[in-house]
This record gives sequence, C-alpha cells and structure tokens, in this order.
Amino acid sequence: MEIFNHNANVHFLGLRKISIGLAVLLMIASIALLATRSLNYGLDFTGGVSVDVTYDNPVSVEDVRSALDKGGIENAVVQSIGGTRHVSIRFQPKDDKHYVQQEGKSPNLDLISNDVAKALQGPRPDAKIAGKDYVGPQVGEQLRSDGVTAAIFVIIGIGLYLWIRFERRFAIAALATEVHDVLVTLGVISLVQREFDLTVLASVLAVIGYSINDKVVVFDRIRELFRSSRKADPEEILNRSINSTLSRTIITSLFTSIAMAALYFFGGPTVHGFAITMLIGILVGTLSSIFVASPILLWLGVSKKDLMPVTKENPELARRP
Repeated sequence: MEIFNHNANVHFLGLRKISIGLAVLLMIASIALLATRSLNYGLDFTGGVSVDVTYDNPVSVEDVRSALDKGGIENAVVQSIGGTRHVSIRFQPKDDKHYVQQEGKSPNLDLISNDVAKALQGPRPDAKIAGKDYVGPQVGEQLRSDGVTAAIFVIIGIGLYLWIRFERRFAIAALATEVHDVLVTLGVISLVQREFDLTVLASVLAVIGYSINDKVVVFDRIRELFRSSRKADPEEILNRSINSTLSRTIITSLFTSIAMAALYFFGGPTVHGFAITMLIGILVGTLSSIFVASPILLWLGVSKKDLMPVTKENPELARRP
C-alpha cells in the first residue's frame, strides 16, 4: 500500500536551507513562548483540593462536572474511581479569601467540602462526601521536576541506542530533532495555553518515542542504500531514502492521527489534552523526519565508510602471497 511512488525522486535535500532555517526559528519562538508565557499548568503541578464523593446510584462523570459548574466550582477535574458510584473531584479553590483566613495556611477543607456537597446534592441528593485532602504546590513542583528529568533521560537513552545501532552522526541528528520536536510541541501548547497536566506530560513522552520511530525507519534505509550502492553520493542516498520511506511515514502518521482524533471526540474531556498533544507531536515529528533529520546528517558529513561493517584483520591471510 503506497501513496507515493517508491521510486520517486523529489529533491527534499534541495530545501535543506529553508527547512533547517525554519526549524531553528520555530525552536527559538518556542523557547521565547515558554520563557514569557510559560505553560498553563494543571492541578497535577500547581496543587489543589481533592474531594472523594460516593453515590447510592450510578452517576456519569459528565453529570458531576455539570453540577459543579452550575454550583460555581469551575474547571474541576472529575474521574471515576472503581466504578460508576465513586468519583474523585480535584480543583483549585476560586476565592482564596473565602476559604483561607490567614495567608500561608492551607484552605478550610470542611468549608470547601460543604460547597461541593451543596453543588452535587442539588440534582442528586444521594451524593455523599467520602473524603477530602489538600495537595500543596510543593508536590506539583516535584512532579514538574520529575517530568523534565524523565524527558531528558528518554532523549539521552534514545541517543545512546542510535549511537550503538548506527553511528555517532545518527545519534547527534536524532538528539537534535528530538529536542526540536519536544520544544515545538511545548511551544504550541504554550501558545494556545492548553492546560498542562500529567496526561499531557505522558503524551509528550509518547511523542518522543513516536518521533524517533519515524527517524529510525529512514536511518535504516540510509544505511541499506549506502552499503548497496557502489557510488554512494551522500546527498543522493539521503534523498532516495526519504522518497522510498515517504509512503510508510505518511500512512503511519495518518492512521495514528485518526486514532488520536477518535480518542479526542469519543474519549471524553479527561483525555482531550493527551489526544491534542499527540496530534501536534505527530505533525511536528513527521515533518522533522522528512525535512530536518537527513539535512543534519548531510551537514555532519555522513558517508558510506561510516556505515560499512568493521572487519578484523586476519594475520594468516596477510602472510599469504
């Protein structure tokens, strides 16, 4: 199944100055956005109030969220726990002065839980508060730090793997494009001020894995063509590799995007952030696999000699006439 001709010869490397320049501009713009506007961190990173509620009869998450909105508790995160009669509600108290009498102290959980109960018991009298807790911002800062550390370790681990499997230049190209993909994805999230929570962080890590998978396919074809070609002109080999894998790259991205779109439309608000971030990352990663990774390899000077298997010298053969 191919969208593009396997033997097509579109000169992608001819656009390398434009594509690399655009990639650098996008990275700079993303860094500027992250520095000025930052990310719109959700409750997982900023802390907030957590209230567990039980019902005598089954209830849907959408009904709970609607009742909270009508009761003045907006932007709450509602999740089912172990069935349809137990939900967890997390939110940031809207009016701190109403809940906190002295600055620096945690909110009054009894007052907050009473407001939640009033909002929920209006349409559903069987709602009961089962537990309440407050998560301070220190926990959110730790999660944020752990998330950054996880992303760095993933990228470095991928680079080491490619160094071992291919060659040093491939590892450098992969690391550069992975940093590009992550920065641009985060830049778009910062631009639209989409809420950044743990599900979005998970999708960013998934984008890293998805993006490198695309690049490994192209790298494999580059190594194969270098080894099978007698006259291996690097630019021609890289261009042929992109063209011969283009159908696979586009088809994989298209069907993964369809799956993410279905998750967005039918998965509910809880996974909206994950699906949208994946869609952004798929687009960015696909474009970088075609227009960024190979130009970096060409700039680093990859050649046939770098990819030929190393053979040990045989002393016995050396002594023969």
